[in-house]
Amino acid sequence: MTLTTDRYQVELEIPDYQLESGCSHPFGAIPDKDGVNFSIFSEHATSVELLLFDRDDAPQPRQIIQLNPKFNKTFHFWHVYVRGLKPGAHYAYRVNGNPDLHGAGHRFNKNKVLLDPYARGNTNTLWQRNDALGSKDNLTTSMRSVVIDTSNYDWEGDSPLNRPMSDTVIYEVHVGGFTRSPSSGCKHPGTFSAMIEKIPYLKELGITAVELLPIFDFDEKNLLREVNGKELKDYWGYNPHSYFAPEASYCAFPDVGNHIREFRDLVKALHKEGIEVILDVVFNHTDEGNHEGPTISFKGLFNDIFYHLVPWDKQYYMDYSGCGNTVNCNHPIVEKLIVDCLEFWVKEMHIDGFRFDEASILSRSQDGVPMSHPPVIWHIETSETLADTKIIAEAWDAGGLYQIGDFPGYRWAEWNGRFRDDIRRFVKGDAGMVGAVAWRIAGSSDLYQSSRHLPINSINFISCHDGFTLNDLVSYNHKHNDANGENNRDGINDNLSWNCGVEGETDNPQIDGLRRRQVKNFAAILMLSQGVPMVVAGDEVRRTQKGNNNAYCQDNEISWLDWNLAEKNADIFRFFKLMINFRKCYCHSALRRSNFFTGEVNERGLADIAWHGCKLFKPGWHDSHARVIAFTLGGFEGEADIHVMLNMYWEDLEFEIPSIKDRKWYRVVDTALPSPIDIAEPGEETVVSDNVYSVKERSVVVLISK
Repeated sequence: MTLTTDRYQVELEIPDYQLESGCSHPFGAIPDKDGVNFSIFSEHATSVELLLFDRDDAPQPRQIIQLNPKFNKTFHFWHVYVRGLKPGAHYAYRVNGNPDLHGAGHRFNKNKVLLDPYARGNTNTLWQRNDALGSKDNLTTSMRSVVIDTSNYDWEGDSPLNRPMSDTVIYEVHVGGFTRSPSSGCKHPGTFSAMIEKIPYLKELGITAVELLPIFDFDEKNLLREVNGKELKDYWGYNPHSYFAPEASYCAFPDVGNHIREFRDLVKALHKEGIEVILDVVFNHTDEGNHEGPTISFKGLFNDIFYHLVPWDKQYYMDYSGCGNTVNCNHPIVEKLIVDCLEFWVKEMHIDGFRFDEASILSRSQDGVPMSHPPVIWHIETSETLADTKIIAEAWDAGGLYQIGDFPGYRWAEWNGRFRDDIRRFVKGDAGMVGAVAWRIAGSSDLYQSSRHLPINSINFISCHDGFTLNDLVSYNHKHNDANGENNRDGINDNLSWNCGVEGETDNPQIDGLRRRQVKNFAAILMLSQGVPMVVAGDEVRRTQKGNNNAYCQDNEISWLDWNLAEKNADIFRFFKLMINFRKCYCHSALRRSNFFTGEVNERGLADIAWHGCKLFKPGWHDSHARVIAFTLGGFEGEADIHVMLNMYWEDLEFEIPSIKDRKWYRVVDTALPSPIDIAEPGEETVVSDNVYSVKERSVVVLISK
């Protein structure tokens, strides 16, 4: 270290920190008032070095601590206590071991500087990804972990909200893309703090939970390719390298440790407005990729344990994730890391729930075979710390497992891909879908009831981050992914979409009017269905990706929310807002059932649900040409009855309306009508005196009784 004064420079000798044996648990770098305890796991390592750096951009360590196996190792845990070290210190590891790549899958490399798997924060000031490949020493271009004290924060009495699942409306959103557009008007666009500025918007919309696309530390510098002068990088963040650290690029002030505070500020602010926070988590693969990928952490510590390897040549990786490698989730050490991680985010960050990307991988044994009782899934299900936490599975993987309705565990909710597909087909006008649509609207009992699950196990959605936006679903017949630089080969081909007659943007008012109606039809059906509805950010204002159905690499206007759309499509926003409010209304609990329908009859003689076609009690279950369905939900204990008519045919049709004792029907929704009469404000519904209603082509009508 060099001290500069007005007259001279003096070289200062900084004494080494005092070292003690340390403890094997807990894992990570845990500070106390006197120093920091470090602990990592590496079963087959023969030597471990802890590197301490003065700064995030220091090319050389201030001190190299060689861990002595006699004093700093307990079984397979390497540990040391560094007295006098303070939070904010930067550190990393070098680990070496006996090479046996093909037979045992060991990838020890003393030239690679490794992150701590349990680090609460990391810096990438010097990071150069290519230097983490091959055998080159990457000390001067490596990432470093940071010692973080998570105890010093004023939560102001905050805690997870524990809202019932049946009352939940989820809003899937990318932290960066939500406010990164200049149109957001935010002080620090693309950050956790910018999202705080938009909480009034979320509050007005009425959603009850935000589901944040991955915010675990990932390599946002990873340059995938350049297309038409634009650098394409990992935008979505589904390639984590650290599970305990928030992504620092989402911070307004990415100083050491500040990412923890800024993220907590967001959680606390959302909770104050009654909005829960669900994290999209990726435990199925990591950013280290396949045998040609970089060594960042897990490969250099316990590659043979952390990943599924090809049994006959362990230099290669089993790829059930479609992303190059697959995490071996049911090894006890990996299981511990996953559960420790989830409990950390609940205890220290007050997270309300988790959505597990490609969750079926969590059900695979160490041999890759699906298990009936996977230890990690049941550990998550039965953890007392996670007992009130929402857990949601994407119940499939890229290895062929598809577990919708059959995912292990009882309280795990599932992204219901069957709901998405069946409702898309129905609304675009496919015939013979009414039976499938009835199952979806009623909570998918065909998928869940036999396994003693409930309607709340079904997360219903029409669109999500992956695929067409809702606007593009009604504007494009084909994907348009040329901007991704993969010759339009990426993304799914069968989107179950319909462009309403013209591919892409149009000035034709009739086409645009039909698209607006179709968007409203989707929104209405979603909010009228049993289960838990999920909306992807921007669908409520017709956000478009110009037909790109795989915008994973588009950190630009393709993916960002254009806030000018909130004014341009204010009618769509209003419709979403009022449909969400209608679903949440205290007198409409029939839309938020915790159990499946039983046929119970109310005091007016209406069953809890009755199905119809254009004629009462005559649904077209066996009509291969049917494109209409209607249903009545009987209200109990003084609540309103609800009658819904869905006409996805291309002509107007007359629907019979059931009579009700001592009440009248009032129209709440008719998507064929122009805004603002397409949906009524509470108390402004229009009485319907006839016993038939002319439902216009491709429209939804909702009545309530008073």
